[in-house]
Amino acid sequence: MSSVNPVTVIGIGIGNMGGAMAANLLSRGWAVQVCDIDPVKVADLEGKGASALSVPAQAAINSVAFIVCVVDAAQTDAVLFGADGLARMLQPGHTVVLCPTIAPQDVEAFAARLAALGVHTVDAPMSGGPARARDGSMSLMVACPPAVYDEQADLLQALSAKVFRISHQAGDGARTKLVNNLLAGINLVGAAEVLALAGRLGLDPGRTLDVIEQSSGQSWIGSDRMRRAIAGDYAPRAHVTLLEKDTRLAVEAARAAGFEGPLGSRASEVFAQAHRAGLAELDDAAIFKYLADR
Repeated sequence: MSSVNPVTVIGIGIGNMGGAMAANLLSRGWAVQVCDIDPVKVADLEGKGASALSVPAQAAINSVAFIVCVVDAAQTDAVLFGADGLARMLQPGHTVVLCPTIAPQDVEAFAARLAALGVHTVDAPMSGGPARARDGSMSLMVACPPAVYDEQADLLQALSAKVFRISHQAGDGARTKLVNNLLAGINLVGAAEVLALAGRLGLDPGRTLDVIEQSSGQSWIGSDRMRRAIAGDYAPRAHVTLLEKDTRLAVEAARAAGFEGPLGSRASEVFAQAHRAGLAELDDAAIFKYLADR
């Protein structure tokens, strides 16, 4: 890919993941405009070479794509169709890349409304955390027509070294992400449970995790979160509320499909309980704290 790109990418929502994605693109020579309600995050990316937007509707009309990386469907709706949303300036042929983890039916509805404007949708939820988003090694689960994919291939490959083409239908990326995140939630609750148990049995949690990481109980999210939990580090990288939302949406999608599994709904409830226990704004590693303190 060329180190200098004449067109601009718009990043709407530059939290942990969106900000890391924008920083990755800037480091690769892309021109990036950013918009977020947090002026500190905007200023940080301006220092890396981004241009700031006050509202989404100020985005450059010649942009190659508009990346939406907010938290939920309500924020997505506001960014796209609110009073100062992107819909005010989007033109036929533009492409919106939807990265939030939201319900498949919401993705389908947004894609239909954008299609009525002649605007393409790339359903592209992501996974891997901010460090992987920053170095371009995160996963992207992409669902869009082949022609749209081909048009945006340079951008998608700059964002991720692991682009999975799920299908041609918007909503299938969201379905894949929910399946993945439900397993992530189950794995995290399981890892927190067994490390809390290890403590009750008088074992050293760090040494126990050493064993797990080299044995059949290993999981990436378990290792990543439990190392922080053992150190008492609950500074938020991904708040408890995010996997609470994602596992809830996954369980709802499962039920809508007539499927009821033994673990998903239970793991989802643990995140809801941790939220009610006052841990909502902590990193989701705090599931260990919640279970250990019970």
